[in-house]
Amino acid sequence: MRTRPVLVYDGFCTACVNLVRRWIRPPCDIAARQWAELEALGVTEERARYEALWVTPDGKVYGGAQAVAKLLSSARGGWAVAGAVLQLAPVRLLAHGVYRAVARNRHRLPGSSAACSVPAGRTPGRD
Repeated sequence: MRTRPVLVYDGFCTACVNLVRRWIRPPCDIAARQWAELEALGVTEERARYEALWVTPDGKVYGGAQAVAKLLSSARGGWAVAGAVLQLAPVRLLAHGVYRAVARNRHRLPGSSAACSVPAGRTPGRD
């Protein structure tokens, strides 16, 4: 049985995850969806392909902006405060929209490539 949460991300977004590891240092395991045991985590390939996921040790899955909020909440200091704020009802709606916009345009962000783009017709960041 797992004792730590797991952040599942798209392996093409390694630059972003490296920033998370370096600056936020969350107490979790971090796994690229391409190499993660998704079935054991209770996650489908379909869902893992289009949004970051936070899987708790008891198997609860949070996606998109909620996954980011849980990730930040698990960290120390100001990160935990930011995570708590992102979980507040009015902010959560805004965070969901921002997450979708960033996910849709992630291939345009610094350090990204065409491999980071989301296929046409898909909606990243479903919560």
